[in-house]
Amino acid sequence: MGSRFNQRDQKRKVNKIYNIAITVVSILIVIVAVSIFLSDDGTDTEKATTEPKQTVEKDAKKKVDKPAGKEEDTDLTKEDEDEDSKATEEGTEENTEDGTDTDANTNTDTNTDTNPDTDTNPDTDTNPDTDTDKAGDAKLVKVDGSGDGNVATTYTSESWKPVGTEQSGEHTTSFQKNSVDWNEMSKAIAHGAGIDQGNMRLWWLQNGGSPNTAIGTVSEGDNPKTFRVYIEWVDGSGWKPVKVEELKTNDKK
Repeated sequence: MGSRFNQRDQKRKVNKIYNIAITVVSILIVIVAVSIFLSDDGTDTEKATTEPKQTVEKDAKKKVDKPAGKEEDTDLTKEDEDEDSKATEEGTEENTEDGTDTDANTNTDTNTDTNPDTDTNPDTDTNPDTDTDKAGDAKLVKVDGSGDGNVATTYTSESWKPVGTEQSGEHTTSFQKNSVDWNEMSKAIAHGAGIDQGNMRLWWLQNGGSPNTAIGTVSEGDNPKTFRVYIEWVDGSGWKPVKVEELKTNDKK
């Protein structure tokens, strides 16, 4: 009987120890949980407290910076106004100069128009019965043609002069290409046709029926208009154009 009673007593003591241990552990758990909760709440409170301070500081900075912004805007506005004033003054000066130039041009035009010599053309033929035209600086006069059906118009001119020569002594006509006489004939033909010799195409060059005459068929570059030019030799002065026929088609092409 005594041993059973001791065993029960020991069990009770063990149970009490277990209960006390469980109670202590529970109290510790509660304390730790409360501590964690309180620490989290404190952190949130600090954050909430700090953010309004930062907002207030930002607003204060904005309020402090606003006057400087206004001053900058005011300075920019003044600079823009100064630039506009300068542009207006420069525009006024330019208009004034333009007006002066316009007046000068007007006076010049007026003087030019009122000059009786300006519109006077000394080469104008006052004879209404004479049919004239110009080729280069030469005054051309239309004459009756030879009856060739390929000739559109025939011209002659009293202003044609010999083109000069490098030859001396008795002249002998030469139809050898690029000879001195050939080149001088080409120059006279270009002069009669009113064509730049450097842009002239010589289609044909032949004797004109006598030792000191020649006939050349030419055109200018790719221009289809073709001329038959009659030239003659003048002793000591070179070749001279005497008649030009404008052809309907190039019969030497």
